[in-house]
Amino acid sequence: MKINIELDKALEETEVLIRAAKMTEEVNGILKKLEEPSVQMISGFAGDTLEILEQADIIRVYAAKGKVYAVTAKGEYLLRMRLYEAEERLDQTRFVRISNSEIINLKMAKRFDLSFSGTICVNLAGGQTAYVSRRYVAKIKRLLGI
Repeated sequence: MKINIELDKALEETEVLIRAAKMTEEVNGILKKLEEPSVQMISGFAGDTLEILEQADIIRVYAAKGKVYAVTAKGEYLLRMRLYEAEERLDQTRFVRISNSEIINLKMAKRFDLSFSGTICVNLAGGQTAYVSRRYVAKIKRLLGI
């Protein structure tokens, strides 16, 4: 892929032009990225206090007992949304779903232990541990390039 940027002071609005011989997965991927809304805010409750959580600080997001929680180095926060809603708001280049009930921040992953039969143990920042369910193992291996 070749990228060109032309700066023109006469333009009032940014314009993006994609040139390709045909529609490909790469072109579709670029279109999806351009159409994606910017990363949205995540806010969580610690007791009666609502805090805005920086996505870079979130280690993991998980569902338990019908509620969704976000974990940071500062603590655990109750999110007032479903897990799939949190997944939609999170930066897709940083966060990945590892099971039906958990999403992790890949930048917070310290080590992946592949010695478990059929699953992967992920050691996260802050001493957190998560397990990739069998359904998501192939996806994680692809992401890791193995």
